[in-house]
Amino acid sequence: MSLVPKHIKNLMPYKAGKPISEVKRELNLKHIVKLASNENPMGPSIKAINHVNKYLKDTHRYPDSNGYDLRLKLAKSFNLDIKNVIIGGGSEGIMSVIMRTFLSGDDEIIATKNSFIGFKVLANASGFKVNWVPMQNYHYDLDAMALEINEKTKVIYLANPDNPTGTYFNRSNFEKFMKSVPNRVIVLLDEAYFEYACHLDDYPDSMHYRYDNVITLRTFSKAQGLAGFRVGYGFANEKLIDNLMKVKLPFEPSSLGQHAACAAMDDLNHLDNSIKLNHEQKNRLENFFKTNNFSYIPSATNFITLTFESQKLAEDFSNKMLFKGVILRHLIGFGLPNCVRVTIGLKDENDFLIKNIQEI
Repeated sequence: MSLVPKHIKNLMPYKAGKPISEVKRELNLKHIVKLASNENPMGPSIKAINHVNKYLKDTHRYPDSNGYDLRLKLAKSFNLDIKNVIIGGGSEGIMSVIMRTFLSGDDEIIATKNSFIGFKVLANASGFKVNWVPMQNYHYDLDAMALEINEKTKVIYLANPDNPTGTYFNRSNFEKFMKSVPNRVIVLLDEAYFEYACHLDDYPDSMHYRYDNVITLRTFSKAQGLAGFRVGYGFANEKLIDNLMKVKLPFEPSSLGQHAACAAMDDLNHLDNSIKLNHEQKNRLENFFKTNNFSYIPSATNFITLTFESQKLAEDFSNKMLFKGVILRHLIGFGLPNCVRVTIGLKDENDFLIKNIQEI
């Protein structure tokens, strides 16, 4: 008998985008722009930075294991009870808790091919059967997902908007889909890019619904600019949250992460400016790509995914840009080898991107 289970041996590990320091070291470049990981180019709120600095001297103490202050702040912000809120080490950390809490025996998972790779790794590592449903034209096929539901289905994963495509499913499609989902099945609704899509008239903000079997996950890593702190949060009915709290590791997120998130929630100007910048620069890049005959997927997020006719063309484009000092994300690891994801940057970062595209 092997020490390592077969499904773990066969698992492909997640590979993050190259950090700036690695590219500098490998290519000896002075000026590098990273547009690969969907981070907020404006960085964190100054209020969050200043607030965290006040608590650096307390880092010899463990964090509040219940995350009371942040959970209460989130509850008040979304007109919920604190018993409806959970926080964790990024939304992926909470995804892991959900899998450990609710899956057992011969339970099965339904998810979409080529969607968020973080969930793919978690699902494949769980050892449970996963029914992967293909996308239709880079969009979730909710009708096909509904047809996959059977007596063993326990968890369904939805990302809205999706990463890495940037597409979203609308309100009517979501409501139709939920009518097909039995109450015994948990719908894990990943809204990591919610802040970028919530202005859309037909976007189904999960907080406008009250499904007892839906767990909504969001994060401070994207629009709030706190990716390095790894703070995610979730909303669900009290019974689900109560059981998740039994399984969740006690001291996450970190104390500094909790303080940073609390302060970030008080800086609405920073959030508004981040969303405004993203909207302006996304329109600018979309116009550039359209004018220069690049194919791309219309996005409701803070990135644009380019599509190429072949894997080689996508890979060549990504590599050429890397040697110019622009880090992009070739999506071969997501199962989209013909695609390259471009995060929306600051104006000067996008200037650098455009200049180098024009030179290759």
